[in-house]
Amino acid sequence: MTTIGEALITLLEAHGVDTVFGIPGVHTVELYRGLARSRIRHITPRHEQGAGFMADGYARASGRPGVAFVITGPGLTNTITAMGQARADSVPMLVISGVNATPTLGKGLGFLHELPDQRGMMEKVALFSQRITEAEELPGVLARAFALLASSRPGPVHVEIPTDVMVKPADGIVASLSNAAPPAPEAAAIAQAAKLCKTASRPLILAGGGAKWAEAPLRLLAERLGAPVVETTNARGLLHGHPLCVPASPSLKAVRALMAEADLVIAAGTEFGPTDYDGYGDGGFVLPSNLIRIDIGADQLARRPVTVGIQADCAEALRALLAELGSAPFAAKDGDARAAAARKAAFAELRPDYVAQMRAVETIRDALPGAIIVGDSTQPVYAANLYYDHDRPGGWFNAATGFGALGYGPPAAIGAALAVPEAPVVCLTGDGGFQFTLPELGAALDADAPVIFVVWNNRGYREIETSMLDVGVEPVGVSPAPPDFCKLAEAYGIAAERLAGADGLADALKRARAAGKPRVIEITVD
Repeated sequence: MTTIGEALITLLEAHGVDTVFGIPGVHTVELYRGLARSRIRHITPRHEQGAGFMADGYARASGRPGVAFVITGPGLTNTITAMGQARADSVPMLVISGVNATPTLGKGLGFLHELPDQRGMMEKVALFSQRITEAEELPGVLARAFALLASSRPGPVHVEIPTDVMVKPADGIVASLSNAAPPAPEAAAIAQAAKLCKTASRPLILAGGGAKWAEAPLRLLAERLGAPVVETTNARGLLHGHPLCVPASPSLKAVRALMAEADLVIAAGTEFGPTDYDGYGDGGFVLPSNLIRIDIGADQLARRPVTVGIQADCAEALRALLAELGSAPFAAKDGDARAAAARKAAFAELRPDYVAQMRAVETIRDALPGAIIVGDSTQPVYAANLYYDHDRPGGWFNAATGFGALGYGPPAAIGAALAVPEAPVVCLTGDGGFQFTLPELGAALDADAPVIFVVWNNRGYREIETSMLDVGVEPVGVSPAPPDFCKLAEAYGIAAERLAGADGLADALKRARAAGKPRVIEITVD
């Protein structure tokens, strides 16, 4: 007899899942019955939050949904923070959990891991939450989950299976595979957008995380229009080194001035969130008045006024727009000059300490070309989010925007390294954030994930201390004493070295990459 727990593994394989992240528990034992015989690799984190963040990093690096297995109750609540991060940054994630036996649900009988309403809790953070009660439901629920993640704005989805349901027979259950795809761009909207492009003399493109897999058509459109391309944090790596690229935050005055001077703005895959567009909280961002907006989600298009809204995958919409434009001449001639002036002015806005921190990030990029740099909420990440040109599309992402969960970097970097094993992967974290998920060093070693953990040790929460001082609050609670990170790494069997400042970082990174194993590089800073 094949059980529902075993059938689940078979169906996940059919949907292309090759890795799951999770910690087994008494309520999920039956989900593991078929796992050892499958092609799916199981990675064991040290905390369920780590499972969620690993799934997030896997998804961002690969473009495929990350999958987590977690237990009922505390396992699932531990995962909520990671699900919140995935929801904020539109990351495809499937969380599969157990739940108590069906006859006991909602009765408050005091069973192990019992919650009053587990699905009700999940419905507040997941795109949807579904309970499996019979074997026949399983193929359809999984098909719905994967179709949603492939065809609309992604995020976390949740499927729960009661312990008594996991052992029910599921003989003959086969996968229901979907060819779901994002909606095709409407011809009328594309024609209207092309008409606006043909008459624009100072066009501008805003690229967000939704455009990170659309580099080729984005580059062609930018060159066709002579349009500078401003990149939000999650779009960094697109058009690296291109004269039209402006890898600077729209929160900077120079970038806002560039936007204000444009007579047409094409926004591709950006939600106009305050963490990108109003990072200083000064309210100075003004939505462009002549705006073509491309977004996969109809709800996003409805949230702000637009001149033309195009609901579609960014790459498909950009290709359609290029085809509609044909070979017509354009008035814009000074795009390179406008972009260069904006880059120069934006860089000039950075404080000297930001420049030094951003240079450290550039050192990582230059020492390890094509690396994926996964950031935590730490000073050099904040600095580079303001201004930094990465060299790999989708290769710069972090938790310092959107939901902003500390401790994201280490497990997310492990997920990324497992998703794209040929790429160097660097976790850039601070001494504060690293301690949130430091035990995942053990998971990196177990999984043979050669992540290079670069720890920016400024002995406390210095970004928060600065925020307190800026508003006249005497700093309290911002100087927790860090441990000896090198000794901790060595306790896990991971080699480590300490640098006084960023001098020597390039050589340390090259040594770490050559070793091909997890490694910790601690940078002590004043």
